[in-house]
Amino acid sequence: ACGLPSGRNDSIPQENFTPDVFQAFLNNMCPRPEIEGIFSEYERKGGPYLTVDQMTDFINSKQRDPRLNEILYPPMKQDQVQLLIEKYEPNEELAKRGHISIDGFKRYLSGDENGVIPLEKLDLSEDMTQPMSHYFINSSHNTYLTAGQLAGYSSVEMYRQVLLAGCRCVELDCWKGRSTEEEPVITHGFTMTTEICFKEVIEAINECAFKTSPYPVILSFENHVDSPKQQAKMAEYCRSIFGDALLIEDLEKYPLE
Repeated sequence: ACGLPSGRNDSIPQENFTPDVFQAFLNNMCPRPEIEGIFSEYERKGGPYLTVDQMTDFINSKQRDPRLNEILYPPMKQDQVQLLIEKYEPNEELAKRGHISIDGFKRYLSGDENGVIPLEKLDLSEDMTQPMSHYFINSSHNTYLTAGQLAGYSSVEMYRQVLLAGCRCVELDCWKGRSTEEEPVITHGFTMTTEICFKEVIEAINECAFKTSPYPVILSFENHVDSPKQQAKMAEYCRSIFGDALLIEDLEKYPLE
């Protein structure tokens, strides 16, 4: 439906995966019937679109928090809503007439104006020179799990995903491996969750740790490995794979007190 390749081994050239194509793909993968229901509440009887008046009514009566101070946070005016329609309505003729279709309406709802965090807050404006204990740190619990904590599937890929999403603290629940190679594993102990190889996790962390953020990554080890041989393997993997990126001594400029 989106015109994208669907074969198992197909790939999508980055230049072809435009925002419009992504939006079409998202609409097909994640239909939102409840949005269509809201749209129909305000929809003009003469056509499948909202007028500027109806869109203004929706924003001010349905979306706007009535507890807001109207002086500090005034309701939207029609000229402001018209600019939003022109920004999000894919049909230029409809936009010029001050109409927005269901597709434009969905784009607006997923646009910058409806983000949970205001755009200005996304810019790095804090002092990043303080000790780490002075900050809230984006952290991940049971990082390896893709689903439930009792019988979920563990995946090395989860470490890549959370680090690429900006996480700065990941958890490694380490257990003694039972294979003949005696390789330590990561899993949720005393449950039916699957196991993944400790070494592969360290390699994944090293691969993605600083791709989206230059700030330190904290490795939260929950170490249940009672084999000195496997403990030695864990230490060696960390030293050899992380190399100079692994902090093993005090920083000269910031000695521990």
